[in-house]
Amino acid sequence: MNKELMMPTEISIKNKKHAIKGQVIRASIFARSKVIEVLTADGEKYYLIYYKNTLVFGAKLDQIEEDTFINKALLEGIVIESPNPILTALIPQQFVSIPNKHKLFSQLQLHFSLQEVAYIATTLDSFFERAQLIEMIDKIFYHLRRNGKFMKAFQVIQILYNFAPSLKSAKERLYSHEFNPYHNFYHSLDYPSIVQKDPLFVELHCFKNRSHSNERMVLEEILCKQDSLIALLLWLEHVDRLQNPQTIEKYTDIAMGLVTMEEWMLILGQLDINPFRVLPDSKVILEKMIKEENYEQAASSLFKFVHDLPSSYDAILEIIWERCDANFVLSHLDEFAPLLDHLSHTENSKQLEDKIFQLAVNMLNEHDISDVHNKLLAIEKLYPESEVLRKINEMFELVEDPDRMMDLGDYYAEFKQFDKAIDCFQWEMELQPKNPSPVRKISKMYQNKGLPKEAVAYQKIYNQLKSNQETG
Repeated sequence: MNKELMMPTEISIKNKKHAIKGQVIRASIFARSKVIEVLTADGEKYYLIYYKNTLVFGAKLDQIEEDTFINKALLEGIVIESPNPILTALIPQQFVSIPNKHKLFSQLQLHFSLQEVAYIATTLDSFFERAQLIEMIDKIFYHLRRNGKFMKAFQVIQILYNFAPSLKSAKERLYSHEFNPYHNFYHSLDYPSIVQKDPLFVELHCFKNRSHSNERMVLEEILCKQDSLIALLLWLEHVDRLQNPQTIEKYTDIAMGLVTMEEWMLILGQLDINPFRVLPDSKVILEKMIKEENYEQAASSLFKFVHDLPSSYDAILEIIWERCDANFVLSHLDEFAPLLDHLSHTENSKQLEDKIFQLAVNMLNEHDISDVHNKLLAIEKLYPESEVLRKINEMFELVEDPDRMMDLGDYYAEFKQFDKAIDCFQWEMELQPKNPSPVRKISKMYQNKGLPKEAVAYQKIYNQLKSNQETG
């Protein structure tokens, strides 16, 4: 993603009586749950756990332990790195309050089923002792079994076993005689039937196995009905570069409820999907960016696909090249090369030379002539007749010629590098102390720098040398 075009997602966290502000640096989706990683200004990291878009719990963590849910989610989930416009859509509120730890599970039971509470508990092993979570899930299991809800009890013991497979009592209960009828039901993987009885199991199972086409299709069908945002992320994770127009249109409609069309074009571009081929309104959107003077955003949308654009885009490409800020061009010089290649059939114009000149000035402000020369070689190949590039090449040659410092100084002056020009003229002044010409040029450089006292001082020296020449 082009980071300079994306704003970071900010969030405020209230933890007891303290409020912390930070930036979301990444998020991970794991079925119905998600992990949000927040970096504060002090360099501390907070981790927030959500279930069905509800904040469950969170706290500061110095490190993520192996085999915890957070570790698993960041390794096996769908991870979105900042900056990304979808991150903002993933966070229901930009101000959150972390629930009271001691009242957490009693509060969860007011909003979720006991099976869901048992699963949520397994996502909190970075904040609670593992034994405490196992004890809590055990209580849910025995409560359900005592009340004759054997299917629900089986669902909970499956969750406990997956959470703590080394726990002997969990394995014994899972494979006890009373639960034999349920094993065949779940092992059948008859998803339409299982989802009626245990939708959480189906979502978790299909998410973990989403690399398989059948499970992914089942998960997509569920998500499109329940959570279009996660359905979109699932599609983006496994998107086929040759998706048919109907599928592209389907997920574009979903995306339009979450991000702007301009952001969606950038997201597709990151996946190597040419938005100018699959989105009917892409050229109109590009023209809108140009009209609103968002030239850098337009350029970023096009970079990967310039080679695949028809000639009808040439006018847009020319405007982008002419109007993009020189610093932006400089930081994306390799990406601009295909764009310039696409335009290389057009005649050099004054606007083109002005742009190359502006680029050279900015580069000389930061780099020596050797680096500038090397960086501009790619452009020179496309525009060998450029007068600006001819001068840069000449300067590169003059650096090694101490007898032509005056010529090099004149070039530096032309490219507004007044300090470098002064160095060249002073070199010549030392070699020819009676020659007024370099002194006059130094005076002029100080005038250009806005230093009138220095300019006047060298003007006086020039006048004296000139007078000496005339009387001599």
